[in-house]
Formats: sequence, structure tokens, C-alpha cells
Amino acid sequence: MLRKQLIPMPTRPGARRAADAKDIPALATVLVTSESSDHPVDNLFDGRDGPGGSRWIASADGEQAVVLAFDAPQTIHSVGLEAEEPHASRTQELCLSLSRDGGQTYRDVLRQEFTFSPGGATFEREDWRVPADGVTHVRVAIRPDKGSAPGRATLTSLTVS
Repeated sequence: MLRKQLIPMPTRPGARRAADAKDIPALATVLVTSESSDHPVDNLFDGRDGPGGSRWIASADGEQAVVLAFDAPQTIHSVGLEAEEPHASRTQELCLSLSRDGGQTYRDVLRQEFTFSPGGATFEREDWRVPADGVTHVRVAIRPDKGSAPGRATLTSLTVS
């Protein structure tokens, strides 16, 4: 007997959202250090993912953070993230941290670098397995250019499953 499972089709080419992704607007308050009026943090959760999707862009240069403050502790299995930089060559560094005590303390779970180059690598998608119970906050700290050049942090999507 054939074992099978239906998988959801993306809303457009390149878009991908896990079927079991949590509804962040319904479950959490999103805290952000800054946002461009043309590219607000709301864009991370609008489902327009993938290359060319809508993006959050910080309104200021330098390190930034996006924090999901859950209304009630959550069990999480993975965190998905997309970033795109079509215009500048840079290495963006991300640090994913979790809190189980209402945001009083955080434990770094992983650190990842994305190197962007116009005409080369301009888009990165990651899905990190980070199983944890009782998570009250998820924090993504973004250093837009590891080389310390001026630059603005940007993300295309942020999902938690």
C-alpha cells in the first residue's frame, strides 16, 4: 500500500510556509528595535515570502533585534527565517535566542551568517530545528554587516513551528 501525504502548495513561486507554523499575530506581541515605514515588521508575517517577497527593514544602521513575546508559553520545534539583500555585498550575522522566563534571560541557540552578493547569492532560507518547551520569547538579533560597514538589518520572513 502506498504511503502518501498531501503537501501545501506555495502561494507563489519561492514562497514557503510550514503547514504547522504558529499564527504569530494571534499568539504574540512582536517587539522590534526599529522599522522602516515602507518596510514594517508586519511584513515578516504576511505570507509573501521567498525571493522578491515583502521584507522588514530596520530604519537605522547597526545591530537590531526582533522579539516574539508569546501570550502564553509555547512548545516549539523549529524556527524558519528568510533574508534577502539584492543591492549590497555584505555578511549579515544572526543570533537566535530563547527565553523561558518572560524575557528576563535568554539562551543563545545558534548563530548563522548569510553572505550576500549582487549578481550572486542574494537570498537565504533557513529552517532550524530548535525543540524547546515553555518558550516565552524568541529573539533574533541581527548584525547587518559583520565587517562593521554601515547597513540596515533586513528579514523577509520569520516562522515558528
